[in-house]
Amino acid sequence: MEYTIEVMISRDRIEKKVKELAAQIEKDHKGKELIFIGLLKGSVVFMSDLIKEIKLPIMIDFMSVSSYGSGTKTTGIVKILKDVDFEVKDKELFIVEDIIDSGLTLKYVKEFLLAKGAKVVHICTLLDKPQRRKVDIKSDYVGFEIPDEFVVGYGLDYAQKHRNLPYVGKVVVRNGNQSS
Repeated sequence: MEYTIEVMISRDRIEKKVKELAAQIEKDHKGKELIFIGLLKGSVVFMSDLIKEIKLPIMIDFMSVSSYGSGTKTTGIVKILKDVDFEVKDKELFIVEDIIDSGLTLKYVKEFLLAKGAKVVHICTLLDKPQRRKVDIKSDYVGFEIPDEFVVGYGLDYAQKHRNLPYVGKVVVRNGNQSS
């Protein structure tokens, strides 16, 4: 497939939004110890920038969860490939996600963590695509709501490529068909 990538959300806009999200989280959770759980691999860039801006005691961990395989559409079957490394019972957690699309993976992970005894599970996502939602799940903190476009960059990939772009870009297929 031949494609180009058009900038959808610039590096400057992302940096500003990350600082706004961090400030809001800090304000809403002053005096609490928070645990941030990044969903690998897409959340790494966003979570790294986000936690650097939060001036509260925090811990971090990662989960590896799959519902996409190597394609661009979710399979609908969620698999936990790596669980958190510590006890979450009675803890306040933040799932950090790069993008909410169908919501299937995020809903599964949130319910999984609550079933393990988490006191509360908040969601913070860089991007939200509400028109693709298949389940009822909402993020507590959203960077940008975007249209139903296939995007890459700032942690998001296409076949494991483009995660290192400092912006979010829309994939435009050269033959005129767009991935979704």
